[in-house]
Amino acid sequence: MAYEITGHTRLGCLLGSPVAHSLSPMMYNESFRLLGIDWVYLCFDTADADLGEIVQSLRKMNVFGFNLTMPDKEHILPYLDEITPAARMIGAVNTVKHENGKLVGHNTDGIGYMRSVTEAGCDPSSCEMTLLGAGGAAASIAVQAALDGIPVLHLVSRRGRSWAKAERLVAAINSETACQASLTDMADTAAVYDCIRKSSLLTNATSIGMAPDTDATPVTDTSCFHDGLLVSDIIYNPRQTRLLREAEAHGCRTTNGMRMLLYQGAAAFSIWTGQEMPVDEVRKKYFE
Repeated sequence: MAYEITGHTRLGCLLGSPVAHSLSPMMYNESFRLLGIDWVYLCFDTADADLGEIVQSLRKMNVFGFNLTMPDKEHILPYLDEITPAARMIGAVNTVKHENGKLVGHNTDGIGYMRSVTEAGCDPSSCEMTLLGAGGAAASIAVQAALDGIPVLHLVSRRGRSWAKAERLVAAINSETACQASLTDMADTAAVYDCIRKSSLLTNATSIGMAPDTDATPVTDTSCFHDGLLVSDIIYNPRQTRLLREAEAHGCRTTNGMRMLLYQGAAAFSIWTGQEMPVDEVRKKYFE
């Protein structure tokens, strides 16, 4: 159908900096067009110091909702009326829904990730997982994996500023879910590779291997790869990292971050609209 801005068109947006590279406007606006929803989605390059003032303005403008990039995913918390249990455990929000004057925070990053690996053949109920990284994306993935029924999770982090945060994350998962989570120092390569050998899902949630440093990999000893291992990298630039190339060479199944990006957007779309995003059409037009 044709797409027109009308006097009834409602606004949603992405807040952060930089945002000009985002696929979100194309993904959401195409979905609104296909489903006949009179909404529009824009990107606003915003300074972190202005976040509170901007959020209050969006509330008064009756937007249907908005997304956030880091570090606003954490800084948004004081300005929300409610957050979901998963977002509370993660400590970050990437999607906000405006519900009758209230701003409700959700985190769809982990939802998108788990949908992508389930589609790639991972059964969460019988999947031992090694997760590399302890940043915001890793936290989202770890919590959602635990909520979705992953029985054993090996979280791998560097000893540094993120270590205490990783310890709190593991403690929260162990106390609030049935998942058995543990924390391993990334510098202890023997322990890390032992975790990978025991796992059926390996996830790189670090920036190692991202452009322009595409020769880097978080796994230098590829002998830990095995036939039953699904290797996932949340990086999507490049589409195939060195980690994924070497995993494929050892017979592993692989998946990159593009479908996580698509499916976290689909989850946000459903939260806002109550409808399923037309993911097949969006994937063909923008993600292939």
